[in-house]
Amino acid sequence: MANFIPFGEAGLFDEFLQNLDVAAFETPLLRVGKIVRWEQFEPELHASVLPAQPKGPGGRPRFAPLLMFKVLVLQSLHGLADDAVSYQITDRHSFRAFLGLTPGDAVPDGQTIADFRAALGVAGSFQRLFEAFLLHLQQHHGLGLAKAGVIVDATFVEVPRQRNTREQNTQIKAGEIPPAFAQNAKLRAHKDTDARWALKDFQAYYGYKNHCKVDVADKLILAAQVTAANVHDSRVFAELIQVGDGSVHADSAYKSASNDADLTAKGVRGHINIQGSKAHPLSEEQKAANRARSKVRCRVEHVFAQMRGSMHALWQRCIGLVRNTACLQLANLVYNMVRLEQITRLKITHAA
Repeated sequence: MANFIPFGEAGLFDEFLQNLDVAAFETPLLRVGKIVRWEQFEPELHASVLPAQPKGPGGRPRFAPLLMFKVLVLQSLHGLADDAVSYQITDRHSFRAFLGLTPGDAVPDGQTIADFRAALGVAGSFQRLFEAFLLHLQQHHGLGLAKAGVIVDATFVEVPRQRNTREQNTQIKAGEIPPAFAQNAKLRAHKDTDARWALKDFQAYYGYKNHCKVDVADKLILAAQVTAANVHDSRVFAELIQVGDGSVHADSAYKSASNDADLTAKGVRGHINIQGSKAHPLSEEQKAANRARSKVRCRVEHVFAQMRGSMHALWQRCIGLVRNTACLQLANLVYNMVRLEQITRLKITHAA
């Protein structure tokens, strides 16, 4: 009779050896865990979620704020719901290794994760955490942000579509809350009155827009604004561009006299594509200039592809502009963490 490797009988050191095998694989997730200096986020996290004085003795101890923040990073990186990320942490050794948890440690449940994210969102912490990480990239990794210029573009972020009556939609567009929503608290909690419809290339989108300014050289997100989906891309252009950006690349949606004047006032060179029309078609020189600009501008699509593909960040489950802004600010921060891992790994490979 043939002999087979035995299984089903737990050994004393099996868990320890399995954790060593997981750590030896050096997946992108574990490399992000090693490269990022997580302690830099602790001051903001403690200031945002910890009360100045405890309510009283006793009660269940809190999870450490830094641990909870790393849970949110895991969630955003894999596009998981609150309960799903709690289950995956319990089930996957790589997630536990990223968080530094042992099999005997408690795992936060979905409601605890949601409450922690909401607390950071109300405090406006995600934007400050994003800015702190950018400063860290400059000071400790020597990345010269915006020195080679920036790219500005926007992408749709879809949310669950609403099934409202025409009258209710008219009231929502006018900035009013329909009486049926106001009279039913549970119904109101599930109705997104901030999201809007938009049409692009004969395809309808419902939700929001993530307007991003991206570094040309390293494809890091330098700044971002979140708006409803029906807000035109050019409306936030002036807010994203700052003095010192050097040059900006953008598609023809950003071409306007006001934007050109703003760039001149800030001393930024504009490389914005020119839009032709039926009455005034583009000349061959203009077409060639557009192609040259697009070779640089297209790099922003790599950023959105990463967020759409592996992160699933361009579809959100939240209701309202405030919550979706917080989730997208976190997604922008997590993307920069992933991009830092890629930059570091590629530079090491080239040096070798």
